[in-house]
Amino acid sequence: MTNFASRIVVAAAALPLVLGMLWLGGWWLFTLVAVAAIIGVHEFVMTARPMRPLGAAIYLGVLLALFGAERGGIVWLCGGFAATFVLGFVFHALSSTRAPTTAALGSTILGSAWIGIGLGFVLLLREMNSQGRLIAFAVILTVFASDTFAYFTGRAVGRHSLAPRLSPKKTWEGLVGGTLSGVFVAFVVLYDKRHEYLSVWQAIVLGLVVVIAAVLGDLFESALKRDLEVKDTGRLLGGHGGVLDRVDALLFAAPAAYFLVVAYGFH
Repeated sequence: MTNFASRIVVAAAALPLVLGMLWLGGWWLFTLVAVAAIIGVHEFVMTARPMRPLGAAIYLGVLLALFGAERGGIVWLCGGFAATFVLGFVFHALSSTRAPTTAALGSTILGSAWIGIGLGFVLLLREMNSQGRLIAFAVILTVFASDTFAYFTGRAVGRHSLAPRLSPKKTWEGLVGGTLSGVFVAFVVLYDKRHEYLSVWQAIVLGLVVVIAAVLGDLFESALKRDLEVKDTGRLLGGHGGVLDRVDALLFAAPAAYFLVVAYGFH
């Protein structure tokens, strides 16, 4: 199977599963997110091995952050993540490795924050008010649409590189195509609730913010991979690479969407 075909197959199988768990919410969504987080942590630890991240501290910190988000909201999300600092120091003190403390703890905290907080905000979006299901659907579909259309637009007409040092295949043409599709999807998903939830202009701004955050999330992972000299974080998802390669955009987009909706006055 070609790389392109495997991307289509994986997307066709994964999207209904993700949307189904979003619809159910609660511990169903938590389970899906936790599984993705565990795999993502494994990929991060293996990819960042030269920095000697403390895997046990990241696993526990991420799971505590997710559990805190599910049971206690944003405060307990932060509390769960903060445990990574203590866990990282303890495990490093007990470890027999000679990795520098700054590098080991720095990479440990980075992994926990990137994965735990990013995915934790997916849970917070789903539970954030009477329209939690709707806003979660809007964000996930916007990220998916922008990424998909940016990919196809870039392949078809892409000529000008967006960030040649970080991700040579991303183009400005792809960014425009992804942005237009992402904003359109956010507008369509939220249109029926425009008189009682987000207005038309708020939905358009949300779509734009989610797309920009998603692109930055993608470039952030590209920067890490280039720094660590790897192409993908894994091969579990075929042409998509690893789990982190698939959710990198969402790890930035979910927090951005959450805080924007809160700024609109919806909690």
